[in-house]
Amino acid sequence: MKYIVLVGDGMGDRPIDDLGGKTVLEAAKIPNMNFIAEHGKVGLTSMIPARMSPASDVANLSILGYNPKKYYTGRGPLEAANMGIDLQEGEVAFRCNLVTISDERMADYSAGHISNEEAKHIIEELNARIGADNIKFYPGISYRHLVVFKCKDKEEQEGFIKTKCVPPHDIAGKAIQRFLPSRTAQAETLKRLMEESRKILSDHEVNRVRLDLNENPANMIWLWGQGLKPFMPKFSKLHNVEGSIISAVDLIKGIGRIIGLDVINVPGATGYYDTNYLGKAEHALESLKKKDFVFVHVEAPDEAGHNGDLREKIYSIEKFDKFVVGTILDHFKSSREEFRILVLSDHATPVALKTHSRDYVCFAMYGTDIEQGVIKHFNEKEARLSKFRIDKGHELMEFFIR
Repeated sequence: MKYIVLVGDGMGDRPIDDLGGKTVLEAAKIPNMNFIAEHGKVGLTSMIPARMSPASDVANLSILGYNPKKYYTGRGPLEAANMGIDLQEGEVAFRCNLVTISDERMADYSAGHISNEEAKHIIEELNARIGADNIKFYPGISYRHLVVFKCKDKEEQEGFIKTKCVPPHDIAGKAIQRFLPSRTAQAETLKRLMEESRKILSDHEVNRVRLDLNENPANMIWLWGQGLKPFMPKFSKLHNVEGSIISAVDLIKGIGRIIGLDVINVPGATGYYDTNYLGKAEHALESLKKKDFVFVHVEAPDEAGHNGDLREKIYSIEKFDKFVVGTILDHFKSSREEFRILVLSDHATPVALKTHSRDYVCFAMYGTDIEQGVIKHFNEKEARLSKFRIDKGHELMEFFIR
C-alpha cells in the first residue's frame, strides 16, 4: 500500500463577498481535488488543539499524527533540525524574521521575500556585529532565519521560554510597539537585539540596492517562535511505515528529520508563488518506488493568504491541484498499485484576516480501498454536509493509514 499526503498550506478560507459568498476553494478550478472528494471520503477536522496557536508547526505535527500538546516545544527548534543545528541543553532557538518596518508599523513580515543570497549576507553581518559567545545567528531561507541563545542557568532559559513573542505575520500593518517581546526580564535582551539590528540595517548595502529597485528593505529582525530541542518517536515506529517528506521550508523539513522521514530537496522549490509544483509531484512519485509513504507540502496558498492576495491564492491552489494533485492522481489511476491519497489544508489563512485562524479544515481521501461517499466537491461548505468528523486532528493520520 502506498500512502500519499498532499498539504496545501493555508488553503482554507471563509466566504468572500468578491466571490459572491464563496470560499477560495469553491471559486477555484480544482478538478483533481473534486475528483478525490467525489470518489472518496470527505470530512472536517481541526489540526489545532484547544488553547494552542493556529500555527503551521502545530498543525503539521497534527497532520503527521503527533499530538502537539505532547510533543510541541516551539517553532525555532523544528527549523533548527533541518538547518543542521544540534541544540544542546540550555540552548533556546528563536525564529528570526527579516522584516520591513515603516512608520513604526509591520509593513512586511518577509522583507519583500528577500532572496537567500541577500539575507545570508545580512544575517552573517548581524552575527559578526551583535552576535556573541552566547548569541548566534544562523542564515536560513529568504526571510526565515534563527537565533540561538545559550543560557547561563535554568532561570534564564525559563525566562526566554516564557517571554511573550508575537509572529510578525499576525500583525501586518499594525504598530509594532505593543507587540514587542514582553513579560520577562529576557524580553529586554530580545528587544535590545531587535533595536540594534535596526541601526545596523538602516544603511546596509543590501537595503540600498533593494530601495533602488523599489523593493521592501530588510530593516529589522523580529524574534519569535522560541523553544527547546524536541524529542519525538520516529514516524515508522508510530505508524509502521517508512516514508519521505517534501517541502521548501525548514519548518516542515525539520519535523521530517526529527521523526525519521527522508527529506527530499526539490530544485526550484521556493516556498513562495513561484515554487516548482510539478517537481514536487515528480520527486514524490520517485520516492514511492522505494518508500511507502510521502508527505508533500506546498506553502504558496498560505503566503497568498498572509499577503491578502485573493487572486494569487486562487491561482496557487489551482496550480497545486493541477501539478501536484493531478500528477499524482493520474499516476495512480493508471497504476495497479494499492494506494490511498489524503489531501487537505493544515489550517485556514483567510485573505480577509491575513493570518491563520482556528477554523475547521476540510480533507478528502481516495484510494483502492476507500469507500465512496456522497460529497461531490472539495470545499468547506460541502464538507460540512458530511457526517465524517475527526475533532482531534492528530488522530486523522492513524485513521488514514490503518
